Amino acid sequence: MPTAQSETAENQALSVIGRPIPRVDGPLKVSGTATYTSDHNFPGMLYAVPVPSTIAKGTIAALDTSAAEKMPGVRAVFHRENIGRFFRVPPNDDFSIVIDENRPPFEDDTIRYYGQYVALTVADTLEQAQAAADAVKVTYDEETPDVRTKLTQEQEPKVGSQRGDATAAFNTAPIKVDQTYVTPAETHNPIELHATVAVWDGTRFTLYETTQSIKNHQLAVSAMLGVPPENVRIVSRFLGSGFGGKLWPWTHDVLTAAAARALNRPVKLVVDRKMMFQTVGHRPLTQQRIRLGATTNGKLVSTQHDSLNHSSILDDYDEGCAEATPHLYRCPNLRVTSGVVHLNVGTPTSMRGPGAVPGLFALESAMDELAVKLNIDPVELRLRNDTEIDEALNLPFTSRHLKECLTVGAEKFDWHQRTPAVGSMKKDGLIVGWGMAAATWIANRLDCEATIELKADGSVRVACGTQDIGTGTYTMLAQMVGEALGIDPDKIQVVLGDSALPTGPLSGGSMATASLVPAVLEAAKKASEKVQFAATAAGPFSGQSVANLIFSNGRIHRKDQSPSDGVPYEQVLQAAKVSSVSGSGSSKGDFTDALGITKPKLSSHSFGTQFVEVTWQPEIARLRVSRTLTVIDGGRIINPRTGRNQIEGAVVMGVGMALFEHTIYDDQHHGAPINSNLADYVVSTHADAPAMDVVFLDYPDTHLNAFGARGIGEIGLAGVAPAIASAVYHATGVRVRELPIRIEDLLG
Repeated sequence: MPTAQSETAENQALSVIGRPIPRVDGPLKVSGTATYTSDHNFPGMLYAVPVPSTIAKGTIAALDTSAAEKMPGVRAVFHRENIGRFFRVPPNDDFSIVIDENRPPFEDDTIRYYGQYVALTVADTLEQAQAAADAVKVTYDEETPDVRTKLTQEQEPKVGSQRGDATAAFNTAPIKVDQTYVTPAETHNPIELHATVAVWDGTRFTLYETTQSIKNHQLAVSAMLGVPPENVRIVSRFLGSGFGGKLWPWTHDVLTAAAARALNRPVKLVVDRKMMFQTVGHRPLTQQRIRLGATTNGKLVSTQHDSLNHSSILDDYDEGCAEATPHLYRCPNLRVTSGVVHLNVGTPTSMRGPGAVPGLFALESAMDELAVKLNIDPVELRLRNDTEIDEALNLPFTSRHLKECLTVGAEKFDWHQRTPAVGSMKKDGLIVGWGMAAATWIANRLDCEATIELKADGSVRVACGTQDIGTGTYTMLAQMVGEALGIDPDKIQVVLGDSALPTGPLSGGSMATASLVPAVLEAAKKASEKVQFAATAAGPFSGQSVANLIFSNGRIHRKDQSPSDGVPYEQVLQAAKVSSVSGSGSSKGDFTDALGITKPKLSSHSFGTQFVEVTWQPEIARLRVSRTLTVIDGGRIINPRTGRNQIEGAVVMGVGMALFEHTIYDDQHHGAPINSNLADYVVSTHADAPAMDVVFLDYPDTHLNAFGARGIGEIGLAGVAPAIASAVYHATGVRVRELPIRIEDLLG
């Protein structure tokens, strides 16, 4: 048993990683001093308000801005004729620049979705800009929009993963499930609205943005404005969440920048809540047919997953619903296809767990239906079809513990007490239903750079051009550096959210954490080596060989000494009369099969299970999600507190997906999203939150990084909706295959 004196740097570091320390940015947020995008104000700042179209299909016949231009405080009304030129982002196959709505604003007079911006007013105050926007008169040649909710294949489906002969195997399978599942359009509703504050100094733009990817934002906006990337600086130090809707730039970004350049004044634009339903993306409507063929003992012999999703008229957004299907279960015959249906809606975009979340609603619902047909317990069915390799790639997994997720979850949830008959379980006078589903999400790493500066005053500064979208990146970076150097995270200053910093990863796809680790470790190593060199110049180690010195636990010591006998690094720098030393680190991305960038040698994914209890009171038609358990195999957990926050937030979002959320387009008149507010678009509240339990298996996956950490932001939502739907079936006997589950569905 090592003593305190002999404790190694590695063991000391373990007390940093895995600690549930509070968020380092928490005091700023709870005190109201964290500066979000719309909080930025500058002398002479003007305010911009877009003018949205009031039809979803047609052309602009006339645009009359004369009245608006004469109103008090109005500085300009921009439109197609006077805004200047925007450029399209050039095609790129390496995902170096991503933008969802490829058509630049004001490019033509054609209206393709309700709310498309047709003009922009700029005035001294927000109220003046809004009044001017209301005064702009637009005449349209309107056509009937297509905003249907029943999708039909428009073209030959795109075939994704396939193996064996899925059709023949299905036709001969003794047990079959063949059903269609639908998830509606869902709208991101972060509390912080999309916003841009643009400052132009005559040469360079500084754009304060609500973005989950400052580097991509810089490249995309510079391309659309026609200026070099070095002339665009993006700042996003705090984000009031994004859920994927803030991953890529939208049309308001370049409009604000162009207005600031034209007027040579800072300009602020905040997208209002109604516009959030129109012009900044959403999860698309999906329609998925699942065909499962199995033997009588529950072994899958055929899996077919055919999905359609809607997109906008000009953009081919593919939700990728079958992302998880090829690797989740063992099955010799599989075929997945996808198709896009173009409607008069705004361009969809990523929403938490894109592809896998709606896809798993279909697949896991079908697995539950198969379990019922076979009279096999749903957990047991999944255990019988577990796999040790990714059959889509014929590669082993870097780490896969789905079996443990299933067994640990079943034990902790007391699944053995479940009786399978519909409506057979009761508690406190209520009918109880139990359901479960498996979950999975890709685990990848992006390019990353970071710098670490060790200062003679004992503080540490780590900088990276990534961003914290509310998930805890500030805190995790402090812990990573603390682990690498053996230094208390309280002494570490984390600097994020600026494209002028070393290039960091986007905050999406649960890839930021895994991406940061290698770059941070390299930077820490280089910075600590410079302290060792400084130690040989003066002080107790003067003249000694660098090779004989070690940096650990924030101290310099000889190899024959314990860390506790060493000299604090700040004293070493002071003795050497060095104010600070710094180190830089970088690492390349490690994409596997998800985006097809490189040919992988191993398959890397996270896994999990969701267990759900619902209560049903038929006398008053009251359904509640009362209890959930989530078990996650997500590698090593950097911070259990922020990790649990991630999963709990995702579960509450899953309750909303299953029971409430549904963007409704008016298919009788102008094609508008008609529930475009937080009164009519219902989301889960604290009152709807169930009792939640979260278990992390904590198996480190060192394929992605030395800490063995994978991201967990997306997987917490995966599987929640199908588990709820299965629990609802168990309680009521009604199989709901189209979300959200409505009381009307259960009254038949």
